Amino acid sequence: MSALMPTYAPSDLAFERGEGVYLFANDGKRYLDFCAGIAVNAFGHAHPHLVGALKEQAEKVWHTSNLYRIPGQEKMAQRLVDNSFADRVFFSNSGAEAIEGAIKIARKYHHDNGNPEKYRVVCCTNAFHGRTLATIAAGGQAKHAEGFGPLTEGFDHVAYGNLNEMRAAITPQTAAILVEPVQGEGGLYGAGPEYLKGLRAIADEFGILLMFDEVQCGMGRTGKLFAHEWADIKPDVVATAKGIGGGFPLGAILTSEKAAVLKVGNHGTTYGGNPLAMAVGNGVLDLLFADGFLPGVVKIGDALGAALEGLVKKYPGVFIEIRGQGLMRGIKCADGIDNRDFKAKLETKGLLVAPAGDNVIRFLPPLIIEQSHIDEAIAIIESVVAEMIGD
Repeated sequence: MSALMPTYAPSDLAFERGEGVYLFANDGKRYLDFCAGIAVNAFGHAHPHLVGALKEQAEKVWHTSNLYRIPGQEKMAQRLVDNSFADRVFFSNSGAEAIEGAIKIARKYHHDNGNPEKYRVVCCTNAFHGRTLATIAAGGQAKHAEGFGPLTEGFDHVAYGNLNEMRAAITPQTAAILVEPVQGEGGLYGAGPEYLKGLRAIADEFGILLMFDEVQCGMGRTGKLFAHEWADIKPDVVATAKGIGGGFPLGAILTSEKAAVLKVGNHGTTYGGNPLAMAVGNGVLDLLFADGFLPGVVKIGDALGAALEGLVKKYPGVFIEIRGQGLMRGIKCADGIDNRDFKAKLETKGLLVAPAGDNVIRFLPPLIIEQSHIDEAIAIIESVVAEMIGD
């Protein structure tokens, strides 16, 4: 029996190395990775630029703590500010930590402005914001909260995409709105630009903060640095992680100057933004901000979407619809087709994907995939379908 706490039910696969968009198991078998560590390995595996950045820094200094200046933090923060809505950045280790920090910001903002009664955050049903006590309360899904009650107080939930419900949920105690521009774990739902614009209008009307969870949909996954940019609006706070470190644990909170309320003693982290993380994070930005890269993600994302749409049309008894945007795509399985079972079948044929809520199979490939990789993935999916329906 493993000494590991049994919090996961992993596939019986272990990988010894990766190269680009492929992983290689201990037995040498090659797998096309359309999971990317759940949207983490944005530039695939063992990318030379990221490996070089990590090795160079590893030979200098790994960790000093935030008791001292970390030049890599200052550099990366400025680059994020220069390319986004933000004025200030705080670095953490993970997405859940970034969301926790955003929740603290919402409360501190209103406290500092003489309204300490404003502490509640309106979130959406079917959301996922992390696994800490506060973030499972923010997500509001019973399956994540069972056994951990009483839930952290201060969160209200409305239907995703419904502006009328959002407006009606605002009370004198509301401090902020927290929404994923594209829901990841919940089933790849995207509410669209008009919904995000409506959220901005509601936040402005009631004098509350608009906060986006871009842990999964941010850092180029939809073809822009952040998914909310497709709506041409500016939030007050964005929490991000996953792809920002390209596989190295890293998260960040970005804020406008208005929402930059955390001061000395209000918040902190031991490991967050250490020199190793910043070396890799800046390496990721080198690649992400390269000329033409993000437009290329849009193009290849459209190709992936079209290919998945073709599966829906070809196999209506197996797949119902596609969802998502860019290289954050999902395909909903028909009744009687279990997404986790389908995922396992794909693995046996060399394709790695991730499950999501609402019986959806999630495709989160590295941002560097090409048409040939899409063709390879579709061929594997069709081979599984053929076995299932007897063709």
